Amino acid sequence: MSKKSDIQQVQKHLVSLDGQSRRAFLRAMFYTAGAVGSASWLVGCGGGDSVQGDSLTPTPADPVTPVVPTPPPEEPGLVGRFADLGPLEDPDIYGVRSPAGFTTRVVAINNELPQPNGMAAASPTPGGIGNRPWHIFPDGAGVVPRDNGGWIYISNSEVPGIGSLGFTFPALSGLTNIIEQFTPGLAQVGTLVFDPDGTIVDSYTILTGTTFNCAGCVTPWKTWLSCEEFPNGQVWECDPFQAGEGLARPTLGFFSHEAVAIDPNERLLYLTEDMPDGRFYRWVPDPADWPEGAERAALQAGRLQVMAVGGDGVEGALTSPQPITWIDARNPHLPQNEHRIAESTAFDGGEGVWYFNGIVYFATKGDNRIWAVDIAAQTVEIIYDLATAEAPNNILSGVDNLFVTNQGDVLVAEDGGDMQIVAILPDRTLKPIVQVVGQDASEIAGVAFSPDGRRMYFTSDRGGRNGFGGFTNGLGMVYEVLLPDSL
Repeated sequence: MSKKSDIQQVQKHLVSLDGQSRRAFLRAMFYTAGAVGSASWLVGCGGGDSVQGDSLTPTPADPVTPVVPTPPPEEPGLVGRFADLGPLEDPDIYGVRSPAGFTTRVVAINNELPQPNGMAAASPTPGGIGNRPWHIFPDGAGVVPRDNGGWIYISNSEVPGIGSLGFTFPALSGLTNIIEQFTPGLAQVGTLVFDPDGTIVDSYTILTGTTFNCAGCVTPWKTWLSCEEFPNGQVWECDPFQAGEGLARPTLGFFSHEAVAIDPNERLLYLTEDMPDGRFYRWVPDPADWPEGAERAALQAGRLQVMAVGGDGVEGALTSPQPITWIDARNPHLPQNEHRIAESTAFDGGEGVWYFNGIVYFATKGDNRIWAVDIAAQTVEIIYDLATAEAPNNILSGVDNLFVTNQGDVLVAEDGGDMQIVAILPDRTLKPIVQVVGQDASEIAGVAFSPDGRRMYFTSDRGGRNGFGGFTNGLGMVYEVLLPDSL
């Protein structure tokens, strides 16, 4: 069979799978095939106001003072940026459905060099920007502002490796974790550098040699945290302002990392684990690692903790907030799937996580739920549950990446589902923002905004050209949507 026929057969099989099965299939396929700042909501994980400092060198420790919890500021009357959004119109030439007034362009396609004004719809354009074609399977992403008014879009590459087999087959994780240490991963993190007018002026890589990098986080000090999703995966800190390599941050734990969110007020990090029996974590820095008043955490020493839901438990969270406690992780320097704490609470497939206004939101794909952790009250509740949602709000499935606007909209990207980005408004009604059609083997991820909020970026992890001037299933692409002035 020809390579083209092989790809067509794989694409047909992918379309027949749901989002969770599709991911497992891709991991197995890649291994057996031999693929051995103006506002806080504009950054990649709700990490607070951007601050100066483009270096990974930790800020010297200030004198240690006791941490006094500060209650989050109240924001009464939030109605949501997308509350008055109109219906989605017919697909444009890029396969994107959006409301009236939205304009779409493609800014990156796998195996092609980015172009200054985006990618031509009909066919690849010779030449381009950067010295490496755009990576395959672009996934989680974020944006950092540049000093000249431009910005940098940062994009993970979700390429499986040997370690990923331990995710698909947990009984093998002990062996695959060992082999992974001696086998360089094929994932990477790439960038698109924009000038203030939206022209792409550069593209380079800031991390290579890792495995299955899913989501991550733009830090308040303008670095990028990239998460490896396999049982012995780590978090890597990268400098988005220049080509180079990231630094592993082992203090953040060893597990199938999906995403990170940072509460800069309480100086805490929150992390999701994408496994059926995954946990929800927080990282508490040692006092000298992130002293009060310091610009950044060194991310070298702290305590990894897991959440335990009390009261009426997880099911009670469907109807009212439930109390939570935190337990120090057992053997935090070892794979956590082998060192579970029975008293901690399992969450079925942790995905995106975001800090906003004293609340940490996170998604679990196995049960299609969106959770909200109230930091001051130390409670958790479910704000969206597909199984109990009633029309017209039962339009969200395959929950994955999250992004929260400064008006309180929780934007949820779908892995499968209807290939939509859906906004959960502050009143908990739902609004579809965009939908990608003709790419049913793909998923949406990488939601981020330019610093002025006018341009929304997202990926189709497994979208690509169809050879006839349109787009279909492929190896990944990045969209930009220009929002109307009314938003």
